[in-house]
Amino acid sequence: MSVLAAVNSHILYRETHQRDQKLRFWSNGSGLFPRKTSGFWVDLRNRDWKKISRRDLRAEAFWPDSSRPTILEMEPINDSDHLDQILAHAREISQPILIDWMAAWCRKCIYLKPKLEKLAAEYDTKIKFYCVDVNKVPQTLVKRGNISKMPTIQIWKDGEMKEEVIGGHKAWLVIDEVREMVKKFV
Repeated sequence: MSVLAAVNSHILYRETHQRDQKLRFWSNGSGLFPRKTSGFWVDLRNRDWKKISRRDLRAEAFWPDSSRPTILEMEPINDSDHLDQILAHAREISQPILIDWMAAWCRKCIYLKPKLEKLAAEYDTKIKFYCVDVNKVPQTLVKRGNISKMPTIQIWKDGEMKEEVIGGHKAWLVIDEVREMVKKFV
């Protein structure tokens, strides 16, 4: 389908309808029955003759499974005591944590954060993602993390920092490195 079809649903319907008129295939009861009957499509996935409107058909084509979140917002860490609580809880459940050390003025940090939040959704139950804005926290916390460049992404396990990625290069390379780092500890 073209990009134009994604924007204009009536074009999507027209292209789909014309294709189905040409093909006229039957799905053997396992999918969507492409024949149009009085303005409705017939759904045979559950072996029942439920009618679906064209609007629902278009929505089903464009919206992925929404049972899992696609983005999880990273929880901010405010001070050393908060970090101690997070590390103690992670030690109890023997789960590693990922900390993104960033700054609000850092362009690469801002660009990388939504990509890390998507990655957090992938590893939702296995690892918890946190962020620290180095300008909003006491410098003792920044020194504790041994941060010299930003963005710095660290994996902490058993109360200590295990591995880090300093993200000064392309965001997709940083995400690949972070994904490999997470796979080592999950």
